[in-house]
Amino acid sequence: MSVTSDLQIDPAGRHWPEPRAMLRLIKPVTWFPPMWAYLCGVVSSGISPSDQWFLVVLGVVLAGPIVCGMSQAANDWCDRHVDAINEPDRPIPSGRIPGRWGLYIALAMTILGLVVGYQLGPWGFGATILAVAAAWAYSAEPVRAKKSGWWGPGLCGLAYETLPWITGAAVVAAGAPSPQVILIAVLYGIGAHGIMTLNDFKAIEGDRATGLRSLPVTLGPDRAAQVACWVMAVPQVIVIGLLTYWDKPGFALGVMAMLAVQLGAMRVLLRDPEGKTPWYQGMGILFYISGMMISAVALRSIGG
Repeated sequence: MSVTSDLQIDPAGRHWPEPRAMLRLIKPVTWFPPMWAYLCGVVSSGISPSDQWFLVVLGVVLAGPIVCGMSQAANDWCDRHVDAINEPDRPIPSGRIPGRWGLYIALAMTILGLVVGYQLGPWGFGATILAVAAAWAYSAEPVRAKKSGWWGPGLCGLAYETLPWITGAAVVAAGAPSPQVILIAVLYGIGAHGIMTLNDFKAIEGDRATGLRSLPVTLGPDRAAQVACWVMAVPQVIVIGLLTYWDKPGFALGVMAMLAVQLGAMRVLLRDPEGKTPWYQGMGILFYISGMMISAVALRSIGG
């Protein structure tokens, strides 16, 4: 039986998705980065959210469970043949979400995201449209940006970090964020390219077999890990320089301390990229996002 038919027919004859598999499909563990970035945007705006808690909570839910969850469902549907090689126990290739239910869930959440995004005003709705477009462009043909180890992680990093950061700042301010906020948000989104590259290490076999040119496939694990580390570190060095230039030396030292811990973790990662990537994702990235919030607090009194 072909891989395609295997993906459409559950051995047990299932016709409806398994509820726990539906939750796994939208991957709650991935919701945190865009939710955190949205909160960084709110903080960096310099505007008290005390009278706008509804917009803050709604934006966090939109960025995480709805839009990020939708992107995960769309990615799993578009990657079902790759996952049949890499992770056959995932909801779609395992048959726990049978037939075309994975696609239906992704489409339904796309519509839900647009409806909720509309409640956040023109800035929030515009950002939601961009986020939804980026999610489908990353996973689906004919664009399928994830086929490239350069464009795919870049698009994902900007969508996960930069876009929700700018959106959070714009929604509470009801206007465009300051140039400083946008610049810092872009730098952290660029740095997230390295984080997304590390995420590709778990799928090397399937990516190679199906023609996806991730950096671990095209460069090999060692060189790909080196590139990821440089891409994560350099934007943070620039952030430190900018905070110093903007007369925020204490915050610059805080980001520097977060980077120093990451550099130590990177040394461990580079000794065994394939073996240590899960460890780094659980440890090093914590200090990356901590630096994001330090920078957001510094921005509150810059360029308001």
